[in-house]
Amino acid sequence: MQLGRWSDWLSWLLWPALYGLGLFGSYLALGSSRPLLAFNGVYLGLFVVIALLERLMPFEPQWLQDDGDTAANLAHTVFTKGLVQIGAALAASLGMGTALVVQPAVAPASGLWPAAWPLFAQVVLGLVIAELGLYLAHRIAHEWPLFWRFHALHHSVRRLWVVNTGRFHIVDTCFKAVLGQIPLYFLGAPLAVFLWISAVTAVTGLLTHCNIVLRTGPLDWVFSTPGLHRWHHSKRIEEGNRNYGENLVLWDLLFGTYYNPSRRPPADIGIHGRIAVGFFAQLAQPFRRNGVRDIMGQDTQ
Repeated sequence: MQLGRWSDWLSWLLWPALYGLGLFGSYLALGSSRPLLAFNGVYLGLFVVIALLERLMPFEPQWLQDDGDTAANLAHTVFTKGLVQIGAALAASLGMGTALVVQPAVAPASGLWPAAWPLFAQVVLGLVIAELGLYLAHRIAHEWPLFWRFHALHHSVRRLWVVNTGRFHIVDTCFKAVLGQIPLYFLGAPLAVFLWISAVTAVTGLLTHCNIVLRTGPLDWVFSTPGLHRWHHSKRIEEGNRNYGENLVLWDLLFGTYYNPSRRPPADIGIHGRIAVGFFAQLAQPFRRNGVRDIMGQDTQ
């Protein structure tokens, strides 16, 4: 099915519309009696909408072809997302202990976090701070071989679409979470800020990996958009080692890794190394000598 003449203006409206829809759904979910269950429903709903739009107006038609990795992609998403949510639930159950013991022990008595600010301003500040940790974790994962062996799984995809949004090795995910969240714990950020940063990151992740024609224009100077992230998945080192931002591009701009040329991003993406076939083999590969050699056989990221 083709959208014809409607596709041009729709391509300009879709990113803000989908982003806003995801954040509004997150707002309703986080205010509900069962926020975790409700947010999973919002995430799944946005996933389905994006998947349908990928069929209606794909950015790269050849990325619609089956690559045989769908089952592994879904398994990685469920496994990683499930473990992260279990960890979040445990953290929430220990929240009182954290608030009474951990944060007072590591934060100055005067308190560094601007708790009197409106929640929106606190979330924006939290995003900027968390983004620095996420940026550093992502850049390290590309430039340090020890960490690339885990991150290579994500870059091994040969097409970008919503289903491989969660294709991350659990070690890679945990490393990013630690660097992104620990500064906020030390500063004494409240739970609501952590929840909103997680929601924003989940929504942005679905959009950055989608295969939809989206025009984002000046938004590329603020947010991590699909157009920027497609360059990040290039096989060429001078293109793939750019645009590390998870949600924002602030730190890419400051550290000189922002990349957004006017030409079309390459359709031929992936790595030059070899990734094992299947979910369990992919989890084990970074720990195996031969598997690591296969992963490190690439010469780009």
